Amino acid sequence: MDFMHKFIPSSTGNNDTTLLLLHGTGGSEEDLLPLGRFLAPDAAMLGVRGKVLEGGMPRFFRRLSEGVFDEEDLISRTHELARFIEEATQTYSLNPKRIIAVGYSNGANIAASMLLLEPRILSAAILLRAMVPLEPEEIPDLKNIPVLMQSGRNDPIVPASNSERLAELLKEAGAEVTLNWQNTGHGLANPELVAAEAWIRQLVV
Repeated sequence: MDFMHKFIPSSTGNNDTTLLLLHGTGGSEEDLLPLGRFLAPDAAMLGVRGKVLEGGMPRFFRRLSEGVFDEEDLISRTHELARFIEEATQTYSLNPKRIIAVGYSNGANIAASMLLLEPRILSAAILLRAMVPLEPEEIPDLKNIPVLMQSGRNDPIVPASNSERLAELLKEAGAEVTLNWQNTGHGLANPELVAAEAWIRQLVV
């Protein structure tokens, strides 16, 4: 298992639902654990650290400049992360049909890339401040996959049109997309996390 990660078993002991927690630039495998516990207290938690370093800050894939991704690296890192999740599913006896990604910024982008390139890995996703990772050569089958996007109207990193294009891409693939706009920037606000908790509660009952 070649990603630095932290696994916390479900409080119920059956690991039926797992939150895959994917940090933003400069984060670690522990960054989103408190958020995951807030969103789904009884779920198993799998926090993963990105392998790429940018100025010493961990990321999940390389970028050429702000908002411009190294697509070749993105593709290979997406497949690599998918294989790790499959291995973790076996190692920790997780339910492969109940892996829900929760990603922020760079972590949301790699989660979106996984939806587009590895559609069988995730059962749902919460994408916090995500942008289009890439335009896939083939539209995947994401039928019945719920996706919540929380995007900021005043985000200096992710243009509103980019968020809208990602929502369109996922909808074209059949995903059940909810795009919520916040009157904020790239940072997260408490009301949207409360809304995310209500959204995910419908999936883990």
